[in-house]
Amino acid sequence: MHSASAAHHHQRYLYGILMAGVGAMLFSGKAILVKLSFTYGADSETLLALRMLMAMPLFWGIFWWEARRKPMSPITWLDRGKLFFLGFLGYFLSSYIDFLGLQYISVGLERIVLYLTPTIVLLISYFVLQKPISRLQWYALIVGYLGVFIVFIQDASSAGISAWLGMILVFGSACSYAIYMIGSGEMVQRIGSVRLVVYASSASAVMSVLQSTLYHPSAIFEQALPIYWLSLLNASVCTVIPMLLIMIAINRIGSPLVAQAGILGPVSTIFMGYLVLAEPITWMQISGMCLVMAAMWLLVRNDGSRKKSSTSKKSDDLDGAEPLI
Repeated sequence: MHSASAAHHHQRYLYGILMAGVGAMLFSGKAILVKLSFTYGADSETLLALRMLMAMPLFWGIFWWEARRKPMSPITWLDRGKLFFLGFLGYFLSSYIDFLGLQYISVGLERIVLYLTPTIVLLISYFVLQKPISRLQWYALIVGYLGVFIVFIQDASSAGISAWLGMILVFGSACSYAIYMIGSGEMVQRIGSVRLVVYASSASAVMSVLQSTLYHPSAIFEQALPIYWLSLLNASVCTVIPMLLIMIAINRIGSPLVAQAGILGPVSTIFMGYLVLAEPITWMQISGMCLVMAAMWLLVRNDGSRKKSSTSKKSDDLDGAEPLI
């Protein structure tokens, strides 16, 4: 009986690791699809609107299924206002400026910069919320940003001054999502990660369609056919499906292990960029990526070794639920 239980636990653990790894790699494919869409003449405003519009019914399908499984507590209009603002920060603004940044830098650098989001949360918590940072965490921060700088040198050598613009935009995207993560801690605990994702992403869909309409009133309906297929892949395979995989993985193995499996994201992005977009892979790029991954591993390991407070647990749930960066 004990051996059967141990075997079941081991199988559950393996499936959790597998789902987390696959989810991280699928998330990373977003940058590849956006870059491919740019080659067909699409702009960031239209791509974001198409992605959110196609993802929205899938998210609401998940919400409907979840609502059938267990009752959900009612939410107030104040909650809806907060969700709209969180959707603006973490789903609209962060995604939009990320799309803009992808026009100027490689997909490898973009994913590595976004992978630093937990360090931005840590710094905001330290300087704004007065939360302490351990010596190990400071070391991890230094190593992580050194790694990004090394990868940035690689991009700047080929893209020149535009690499600075791309870097600033993508880092701004990471900062916007970091603020969203901190601000969502209380709400994800109270209303659940699924409902938060569905409401916030729906708000983002409305904002992205309005923005696209203001920029180019009929652009959503006038794109080349490949752009619609790429947007559908982006919304489903690189947004909704990985979100589900990572949510399930968190339930099976916990957020710290899921975060460690997320290391596969930057690695897969660099190799997909090489295979699909013909972006070069250099030893400088690999070295910088290894430094960033080592820094994130130190942060996750340090966090996992401590007893989690309710606030950190909320942030963990949100990490796993994030589908749109």
